[in-house]
Amino acid sequence: MESHKENEINGPHSMGTTIIGVTYNGGVVLGADSRTSTGVYVANRASDKITQLTDNVYICRSGSAADSQTVSDYVRYFLHQHTIQLGQPATVKVAANLVRMLSYNNKNFLQTGMIVGGWDKYEGGKIYGVPLGGTLLELPFTIGGSGSSYLYGFFDQAWKDGMTQEEAEQLVVKAVSLAIARDGASGGVVRTVTINSEGVSRKYYPEDKLPRWHEELEPQNSLLDILSSSSPEPMVS
Repeated sequence: MESHKENEINGPHSMGTTIIGVTYNGGVVLGADSRTSTGVYVANRASDKITQLTDNVYICRSGSAADSQTVSDYVRYFLHQHTIQLGQPATVKVAANLVRMLSYNNKNFLQTGMIVGGWDKYEGGKIYGVPLGGTLLELPFTIGGSGSSYLYGFFDQAWKDGMTQEEAEQLVVKAVSLAIARDGASGGVVRTVTINSEGVSRKYYPEDKLPRWHEELEPQNSLLDILSSSSPEPMVS
């Protein structure tokens, strides 16, 4: 029993995750939850899974935390050299292809899926999915991580072309909060990054500010509060 607990605590850090990338009319919005787990234990409840690669390109990470951080570090270094040599920022496509190359060439060793998003003056806002194995997919929106299983039908209904920035941000926050409610491996807060021609905007949504879904309890201070309170009304979206 003790050996089992020790293995769970010292196991590899993974991000049972929900990551999302959405394009809108003018840029992209990236979003993610913040739970990092080690086996069945939550190792970090407020991790940042949206990592900067350049001033105009960011990456959402899922799967093994160590693998995704290593890939991000290598890509950031290569893009820095690329910018110095060319004298201008790298495009989103260049960054995505570097992620794809590293993921594919090391597909037998890496356990990570990523979403690359950003804005450049040549093609505007772009989203690329790089799932496990190193495929590169250019998409108007993409989802990844364990929480994505609960979101495909939601995006089929909620996604629309030509959204405004506010609509895209609301869609991402709503989707991540829905995955958190259904997926035990996703949790914590919701972080978003919006990238467009004006620059980058980061936003943070604490758990008590997220939408509540059917049968979810409102946050309580103690077990006594839960026992003494009446059942909350389900949220109607």
